[in-house]
Amino acid sequence: MRNDGLWHPRLLEIITSLGHGDLLVVADPGLPVPPGVEVVDLVWRRGEPAFPLVLEAVLDELVVEQATVAHEAADPGLLAVFDHQFADTTLERVPHTRLKKLTRRARAIVRTGEITPYANVVLRAGVPF
Repeated sequence: MRNDGLWHPRLLEIITSLGHGDLLVVADPGLPVPPGVEVVDLVWRRGEPAFPLVLEAVLDELVVEQATVAHEAADPGLLAVFDHQFADTTLERVPHTRLKKLTRRARAIVRTGEITPYANVVLRAGVPF
């Protein structure tokens, strides 16, 4: 058993199998999942688990070279999460329709219980060297 960090076996397996440039999405429960894209559904009730907590746990396990969020995201709390978590990473803001198209290439979508509109981020895996 792991001492610390992420304990979800399938999510860890997905993260450790990502290669440079692969996409992983952390999303609210309303983001459509394209056919053929795996879902790791963490939702157990409205608002749980919260997007910021899941994002932080994923980022502790993954090297990210770029993050993409919806330009329409306007909630001050959500924007603060994006600014904090991606302070040292390229953060791209695109129309929500474009973000949804990006999810078609994702290895997986991790569903949170977040109810804040546009609480979605596409993470592009980087390399640790």
